[in-house]
Amino acid sequence: MNYFLFGLCLIVSDFLLIGFLRSCTLNVRSVFFPEHDVRRLCKSSLYMNLHFKVKWFYNNYVKDVPPYKDTVPEYPAWYENFVMQWLNENDDVSLEYLNSAFLRDKKDGFQQSSEHALFSNSVVDVFTQLTQCFDVISKLECPDPELVKRYMKRFAKTIVKVLTAYADIVKKEFPNFISQEKTACILMNNIQQLRVQLEKMFESMGGEKLDEEAAGILNELQQQLNTVLDDLSVVFSKSLEGTIRQSMQELSGLLSAVKGTGQVSMTQVSQRNEVMAEADHVLHPLMDILDGKLSMFYQVCERTVLKRLLKELWKIVITTMEKIVVLPPISEKNVILPNLPNAKIEDMGRLLRNHVTATTKLPSALGVMVEKNLTPKQCAVLDMALDTIKQYFHANGNGLKKNFLDKSAELQSLRYALSLYTQTTDTLIKTFVTTQLKQDAPTAEEGSVGEVSIQVDLFTHPGTGEHKITVKVVAANDLKWPSTSMFRPFVEVNLIGPHLSDKRRKHATKSKNNNWSPKYNETFHFIIGNEEEPSSFELHICVKDYCFAREDRLVGVAVMQLRDIIEQGSCACWLPLGRRVNMDETGWTVLRILSQRTNDEVAREFVKLKSEVRNDENIPVQ
Repeated sequence: MNYFLFGLCLIVSDFLLIGFLRSCTLNVRSVFFPEHDVRRLCKSSLYMNLHFKVKWFYNNYVKDVPPYKDTVPEYPAWYENFVMQWLNENDDVSLEYLNSAFLRDKKDGFQQSSEHALFSNSVVDVFTQLTQCFDVISKLECPDPELVKRYMKRFAKTIVKVLTAYADIVKKEFPNFISQEKTACILMNNIQQLRVQLEKMFESMGGEKLDEEAAGILNELQQQLNTVLDDLSVVFSKSLEGTIRQSMQELSGLLSAVKGTGQVSMTQVSQRNEVMAEADHVLHPLMDILDGKLSMFYQVCERTVLKRLLKELWKIVITTMEKIVVLPPISEKNVILPNLPNAKIEDMGRLLRNHVTATTKLPSALGVMVEKNLTPKQCAVLDMALDTIKQYFHANGNGLKKNFLDKSAELQSLRYALSLYTQTTDTLIKTFVTTQLKQDAPTAEEGSVGEVSIQVDLFTHPGTGEHKITVKVVAANDLKWPSTSMFRPFVEVNLIGPHLSDKRRKHATKSKNNNWSPKYNETFHFIIGNEEEPSSFELHICVKDYCFAREDRLVGVAVMQLRDIIEQGSCACWLPLGRRVNMDETGWTVLRILSQRTNDEVAREFVKLKSEVRNDENIPVQ
């Protein structure tokens, strides 16, 4: 007789219906389990209890008896469906427990769970529930490794459901607690603590030995929680942006009051001390805020949360300083900075295109710009102030690493802007020409609006070294223009580069009436001095619609770099016309700086040319 099955029948007698005991067979696997798989005659907890009874019986009476010794027993597989049922039901129980725990925590004001803990009770409650569930699975002591893999994979999905639900609740509730800064920090700490406890749970489930599929599920969850923490840090930091912006405006006012226009030598002790004193003075508005905020963050935030907040605040402080102090944007009443709290160089480019070129008179267009030019001393004071701000965020090693601060894109952009700020207009224009090599690349969504045929010849005088540029405008072709009544296209050729203030910089052809593929065959000459090579110059070619008594309308624009024809000395080609020129961040930085030099004629012309955009809305269609 099979004593194992006989003993098993004695155990299940406590759980099965009387009819089962009248069965004519002792084959429990073939009679009991198929019926209960289909009908689920008992609660999942009873099946789990039966599983534990069978485990006890097997370990005490069967495990060491031949032929069962040193073999994987069959009984765990009999209960797989029932264990999975229990895990499925446990999902709902855990989620319900989670919601109750969070509501209770919220009612109590998200108090810290203990004197030394920086997170609240709901996190503890959630993992208490998950740990109890895992303990049940662990105590089954399943001897079948394949079955263990499937249990761990299924339990990993339970963890994902519960922690994802918790994170979703926090994300939903978080905006309501932003103004309560300490509570907001505790909620971020809670997400971080989820990540910490998840790592511990991962180790409990087997760590590196855990099934690859189950480990992958938990690793993906860890990344999701990491993203949630990043998102919350951004939301919280942005809530402080208005306060930081206001302090930057005060800082800008104090900086503009710093006197002295000459160069500053930081090697001279007296001048260095003076700059340090001025830097401390202008920083007062910002430091008053940072001192209080950062001190509070150091006290109430988990270290990982603190690092994220510091990184986001650092970005906001530096970018706000660039926008307000170094390169202030358009100050027109309806385009003020507070309407663009996250504006970057690209946003400024859009503003310049939409507002500088939309006006009918160039002087009035540039008149909306902030007339601000930092002196060398003010730049030195600001540079010293940046060092102080870095020290605050580094906090003697308790904050961000100096390497991160120095290499951050925001600081590099600001320092680059400062380095450009004190350069002459000629130097800035040369920088623009030598770096902006893809201005004529039309965007995919805008495409070409026609083409223009030109021939360019370059000649260098062997004695004086002066360069003569001959430009022949041959024709334009397939000009895309919506007006069908009056269209008078002409071509304007501008030479752009350094040292041209005393030279002719622009020529234009005669206009052609109602011709969308006009021929011109007009030749112009430009003279370049011997101070620079032709590679520092470019031809900015515009096709415009002539309008009597008002601003001519832009049809399209093209750019030819003289560097491209130096070797052969001449070039005849068709240039595609775009709606605007394209620039990278360096180009927009130069444009923003030059836009503030309203008393410089060359700067004004340059800004107008490079910021001009075709605007079809102003074209009458008949």
